[in-house]
Amino acid sequence: MSLSINNQSNIVVENLNVFYNQRHALKNINITIPSNKLTAIIGPSGCGKTTFLKCFNRLIENNDNINVTGNFLVNGQNIYQPNIEITEIRKKMGLLSQRPYPLPMSIYDNITYGPKIHGEKNKEKLDHIVEFYLKEANLWEEVKDRLHSPANNLSIGQQQRLCLARGLAVEPEFILGDEPTSALDPISSKHIEQKFLELKNKYTIVLVTHSLRQAKKIADYVIFMYLGEIIEHGSVEEVLLNPKNQLTKDYVNGEIN
Repeated sequence: MSLSINNQSNIVVENLNVFYNQRHALKNINITIPSNKLTAIIGPSGCGKTTFLKCFNRLIENNDNINVTGNFLVNGQNIYQPNIEITEIRKKMGLLSQRPYPLPMSIYDNITYGPKIHGEKNKEKLDHIVEFYLKEANLWEEVKDRLHSPANNLSIGQQQRLCLARGLAVEPEFILGDEPTSALDPISSKHIEQKFLELKNKYTIVLVTHSLRQAKKIADYVIFMYLGEIIEHGSVEEVLLNPKNQLTKDYVNGEIN
């Protein structure tokens, strides 16, 4: 099975502002996300990292009294323009949350859930999708003999890899991660990190992380946020090893939590 990935895909954010009621949560965000690279968003708690990530697939609008202004361009299209099909936007964005949320059904049905929604009914194709994406998530060998067992019986690390496979099965262009290894043990975290390193050649990955170690290990590009603003962005060497801004230096040195 070949993956339908557009290697020219990119995300350009122009003057993005987000307001929760009267609180200015994101302030004039301007950034281009590198294509087919892993971008890590770092910063102290409450700085706007997750708010920014939720703008990518418009989950930000699940909150009440939200106002979003500016342009959020995905492949040249502003995803916040009126009358755009939100389900199509979200199909492009595979999402891994802090904790895995497998659907209350079998391992097999978790993987085929998305393809079935999008019209795939051929049993042979669905079987192939299940095997292909469980292998993509390095989970096939562990579960191939119990595909029709409840997904909730898996370990939390296996559940997170299952959620990754489920997200990949709808062939997104982008993978979003909101601290996807924070609830995992070190071995399971290593599995996910290694998978990201492999997948970034096929997908554009944007990852929120509190772990500077993780950012140094797997990121190509780093965005440092503070109080709703992007303070500094660039390569790992530029932002984490040789930061120019004093706030970035303070955060990297552990003086801002």
